[in-house]
Amino acid sequence: MNLEDKFFQQLVSWFHDKNQKAIIALSGGVDSAVVAMAAKKALDKNAIAVTADYNTLSADELKSAKKIAKEINIEHKIIKYNELDNIEFVKNDSLRCYYCRTELSTYLIKEARQMNVHLIVDGTNTDDLTDYRPGIKALRENGIHSPLVELGINKQNVRNIAKSNNLSVYDKSSNSCLASRIPHGMVVTFEKLKRIETAESLVKTIFKVKQVRVRDHQDIARIEVGREEIKDMFDTVKLSEIDSKLKDLGFKHVALDLSGYKSRENINTPSSNKTI
Repeated sequence: MNLEDKFFQQLVSWFHDKNQKAIIALSGGVDSAVVAMAAKKALDKNAIAVTADYNTLSADELKSAKKIAKEINIEHKIIKYNELDNIEFVKNDSLRCYYCRTELSTYLIKEARQMNVHLIVDGTNTDDLTDYRPGIKALRENGIHSPLVELGINKQNVRNIAKSNNLSVYDKSSNSCLASRIPHGMVVTFEKLKRIETAESLVKTIFKVKQVRVRDHQDIARIEVGREEIKDMFDTVKLSEIDSKLKDLGFKHVALDLSGYKSRENINTPSSNKTI
């Protein structure tokens, strides 16, 4: 048995040992996909995937969550609410993710009570613990479990498990809510989120890159792509096209960040490299 099979079996056993119905918060990424797959194998119909559609989730992520659920044949429920009604979230301070995950936990707990479920899990892996993640703190405070963390499984382990089990998202780029593209202190609005989502879709379509963030600095759109993909951006015709299309969205200036994508960057100023 290779390492990935061992880890996956441990994950399946984790759910077996709990021996109870479970809700899996399915985000559309590879981490929660692997957790949901293990829960389905261990619990069959007693495993339910739940995805929250709350305005800061991109259409691509929602589509991915639906695709994953079909691949692993797990019951999938989508709950809808407007995160922009949350005043604490919208003000966009350093605890934005804490307020986001506190609200998400409330809705997951509500769903769990309605279905008589006492176990709720997410896809946090051990690598996530190395970043400043107030959202993880909120999940813990509300009793949400992270089996990947409990079993010591990191991101690469997750990708290897997903690949060996033929999950289509095994190499899917990491993503985060659209609000993470807006610098702290700038209010989050529906219009900003849609502008960011459209801009990122345009960059992906025109340049055929996977990892994309368009940081919204009011008049400035700062494009980040994966460091290994920066070379794919140096096409003057395509750069001219994306410059024009992003300016049509309301940006006055369009910039390419030559240092590449940074997962937990402080985006309060375009030149900042501080980690948050």
